[in-house]
Amino acid sequence: MRRLASWLLDSGPVIVLALIAGAGSFSHVRKTAVEHGQTGWMAWAVAVCVDLTCVMAARERQRDKEIGRKRTGPLSWPTFVLVAGIVLSLAANLHQAEPSVWGWLTAGIPAAAFLIAVSILERRATGPRPEPSPAVPESVTALPVLLPISDDDQGDGAEPSPALLDYARRVADEHHAKHGKPITLDLLRARLGVSGQLASDLLRHLRTA
Repeated sequence: MRRLASWLLDSGPVIVLALIAGAGSFSHVRKTAVEHGQTGWMAWAVAVCVDLTCVMAARERQRDKEIGRKRTGPLSWPTFVLVAGIVLSLAANLHQAEPSVWGWLTAGIPAAAFLIAVSILERRATGPRPEPSPAVPESVTALPVLLPISDDDQGDGAEPSPALLDYARRVADEHHAKHGKPITLDLLRARLGVSGQLASDLLRHLRTA
């Protein structure tokens, strides 16, 4: 219940602003459509298409950020669609305005407020995410242990076998190539499934090699 109340206080005003601004812009677009021959349900359809296009484009921009999709030009396709939708909405609002500076300013408020509300919601949805805790080994099962560990290798103070040392070196090299930093003791132990003492010995050999 507390989380719901916090969410309402945080996002509620932005959502209300988006709904009110969208309704105002919707009304102007519908009136403009009626004045230019799109009567009946078609006028409503035109207004719905313009406003929903902006919402869909904003959601697609958010999805592109989530999956790390790179744009291939100055503007991504969702950004172009969002700008085009806002321009159409703003044009309809100005068309319905009183032909004066204040008339144009007040008529353009719904489209501007709708764009601001959508951008704020998109910004919050794509905020920084907490990185995984370093205490939890990263991708522990990403590379299966292909080499069986013998009893001699597990013994305290025993020198690791050459085969195990070579395998540990491949694991460490792969980690360094992928993450750009040396592998840690805990991660090496988890990846190989060996004791802490043996992992320490292996890491010492890798660092002095």
